[in-house]
Order: sequence, then structure tokens, then C-alpha cells
Amino acid sequence: MTTTHALVDQDRLAVSAPSAADKFGRLERPELSYTPEVAEATKGVYEKVKHIIPAIEWPALAPTIHAINTLKKQRNAVILAHNYMTPDIFHGVADIVGDSLQLAIEATRTDAEVIIQCGVHFMAETSKILSPDKTVLIPDMRAGCSLAESITGADVRALRARNPGIPIITYVNTSADVKAECDICCTSSNALQVVESFGVDRVFLIPDKYLAANVGNKTDVEVLVWDGACEVHERFTAQELRDYRKIEPGVKIIAHPECPPEVVAEADFAGSTAHMIDWVKTKQPEKVMMITECSMADNVASETPGVDYIRPCNLCPHMKRITLSKILDTLVEMKDEVVVDPVIAEKARIAVERMINLKS
Repeated sequence: MTTTHALVDQDRLAVSAPSAADKFGRLERPELSYTPEVAEATKGVYEKVKHIIPAIEWPALAPTIHAINTLKKQRNAVILAHNYMTPDIFHGVADIVGDSLQLAIEATRTDAEVIIQCGVHFMAETSKILSPDKTVLIPDMRAGCSLAESITGADVRALRARNPGIPIITYVNTSADVKAECDICCTSSNALQVVESFGVDRVFLIPDKYLAANVGNKTDVEVLVWDGACEVHERFTAQELRDYRKIEPGVKIIAHPECPPEVVAEADFAGSTAHMIDWVKTKQPEKVMMITECSMADNVASETPGVDYIRPCNLCPHMKRITLSKILDTLVEMKDEVVVDPVIAEKARIAVERMINLKS
């Protein structure tokens, strides 16, 4: 009977909790016109993107960018933009850019009350897990992820029941429910370190079968896999890369480890999004091809104008649900709040923090 009352009380609290719109209020949607004031206010932004956004398109984008940058200050909001966001978002309105975990960690260090997550849903969950007292909003709740959706917390519990004693590592590209059921998280850049940190012969690395296979090729630990994949990265083929080398002699090809192993083997370098960006900025190749979501090449191109980018362009349909217009709507209406059950969030936070605290 006591347990029943406790559950009823929790449900009542959940129902009565104010929404973000109730807490912060709604604002009037600003008029969007390309005035001399807007042109002046966004001049610095356009300097960053003029190599990739034609001047004729700028008057259509600048008013929304200006409105967002004005409203986020009124809302005490910080905008997090993943590397796969389009340049107008990445360079125009973002306060923090990077990969999903990097964004979530940096958001904990801000004084902002509100996080606008320009990425997919699991990223917003991770931000909420690490910043439970902040309001986390996502401009489109439908922004999902084929990889994250390939596994559930129930799947992990079943996996553990069938394989007792084998550590289960989850890639950060998973839901809070999955993170809560795993021993530790990893990123594409530290997956090998996490795998070897257990000092055992066998581990599961879920859910990306290609990341697991690529890590397994670098270690004596047997890396067991789950049959999940990123719909963007799994479409690349080794033959495609060989064909591009014939068409573009001298091109340097760098790949993300979510690609199939045969693709990684054909590349000149493989690494996380952050490592790929660093590689291009450091090496400054004459021609480069990034084997990943193609908006990232656009974003890096604006910072490396001397590099010629050959784009095999696979777009993530989920990331592309996030647009300037939807970001503005989110700030005006304070809608689409991402919440995580506190019990799940606490368990998931342990898995994330174990990774963060892992000694280099």
C-alpha cells in the first residue's frame, strides 16, 4: 500500500509540473525583415559563411538569425549545435558546437537556464542527464536516430541476462534508457580506451556494429556487437572511395568509425568528428573528402578556405529536421521540452560520468 501511494504522489507531481511555456511565458513572434539594422548586426556572421552561402541567399536567412540571437539573450538560453547542423545554424546562432557529448559537457558550465539542443533526441536527453536543473528544448521532437532506435533498455537487460559477467559498453548515441542499463558509455574517439579499461577478454560494445568492428580490429579484446548502424555512414562503400580516388587524384579521404571496416581501411585517416576536423585544420590538404554527414564539410570549409572539399554528401534526414525557423519557434513558444525520468537519469549519469572520469 505504501508503494502504491508513493507512485500516485509521483504521478501527481509529474502532472502538475509546469511546462517550459508556463514557466517562461510566450513571446510575440518577431517580424522578419532584412533591414539595414539586421544587415549590420549579422555582418560578422556572414563573413564566416560567405564561402558556402551565396550572397543572394543571405537576406532570407539574416532576419531569422538576428531574431534568434536576440531572443536567446532574453530567454537566458544557450544554443548547442552538433557538427552535422547546417552552416546557417552552426555559424549563425550556435553558442557551443561540437559532438554530442562535448556539447552536453560544455552546457553544464554555462549559467544559462535553457538549453536549445540542435541535434537529435538522444543528444537532448544527454544534456538533460548532465544538466538536470536546466530546461532542455529540442526544435523538433521527431529528430531521431536510426542507431539510437536500434536498441532499447529492455534489449540491454535481455543481453545481460544471456551473457552474465560480460561488461556492456554503450556508445553515447543511445537513449537514456539504454545508458541506464549499461556499465559505461564511450565516444567514437575513446571507445578503444574504454574497451581496454576493463582488463577482461570480452566486452559488448553496443549498438553500432561498425564502430565495434573497427575498435575490435585494434585490440586483443574480443568485442561483441549489436546489429545497429547509422543510416548515413553505413551507405558508404569501399568501392565508392576507390572510384573517387580515380576521379580526384591526390584527394585525402578521412572517414568516421561508424563506417564499415572496409571503408575505414580505404581511408587515409579515421576518427571522430572532432578528430576529423582537427586533422583537416592541421594537415591543410589540397583536396579532402570527409566520409560522414556532409554538412560537417560545409562547416569546416568556412574555417579552411584554402582546402578543396570533395563532397560525397550523405545527409542525415533526422538532423535536417532542425531548421532556423524551428529554432525561432522554440524560443518564442518554449515548446518541445525534453524530460528524462529521474531514476533513469541517475543511472544513465553514472555510466556517462564513469567515462568522463576514466584516466587517460
